[in-house]
Amino acid sequence: MPGKAVVLLSGGIDSATALALARDEGFEVYALTIDYGQRHRVELEAARRVARSLSANEHKVITAALRAVGGSALTSDVDVPKSETAGEIGEAIPATYVPGRNTVFLALALSWAEAIGATDVFIGVTAVDYSGYPDCRPDYIEAVQRLSDLGTKAGVEGTPIKVRAPFVNVPKSQIIRTGLRLGVDYSLTHSCYDPTRDGKACGKCDSCHFRKKAFAEAGVKDPTVYAE
Repeated sequence: MPGKAVVLLSGGIDSATALALARDEGFEVYALTIDYGQRHRVELEAARRVARSLSANEHKVITAALRAVGGSALTSDVDVPKSETAGEIGEAIPATYVPGRNTVFLALALSWAEAIGATDVFIGVTAVDYSGYPDCRPDYIEAVQRLSDLGTKAGVEGTPIKVRAPFVNVPKSQIIRTGLRLGVDYSLTHSCYDPTRDGKACGKCDSCHFRKKAFAEAGVKDPTVYAE
């Protein structure tokens, strides 16, 4: 019988679907959002909307001062890369990569999971239809599982917390189809790295391109409001 699960919730497509999936599997879901000093602050409100919509047992927002570290277009005054089409997105790790972000996020998730007696931690990363971030790959998730096994009281005592990345090898279009089946309202989510002051998506950053592509491939109307 599933117990408690901590779900990292950014407010985007993948994390919202991961929350819905954990709930569908019978877990009591505890949503965790990290305020890491990101420029796209609108995602924090999106996470709150999603947590309410999917009836999370609790939604905690923790501050992690990654803006003080810098090194990313998402946490400093570096311009967010833009392109006219998804095909223009380069193969190199882009300026929107935040150094150590998922490692920090998962460490906090494991900490909260231990504190509340959760057996599983969900993260909605995908290594398909993504910007090439190193901390979204299957071998990275395997390494974090090993860390959980070795570096937590639960792991040492023989009941390690499972680090779950259910969509790591899944195209974003399939993630959307799964979410719709599970009742996710994607109009509540947010993906854009560089939204306008009134919260509209820019339509030209990597994340916007992958979002548009996913809805098109899923054959579903994109509910996103894009800037003119």
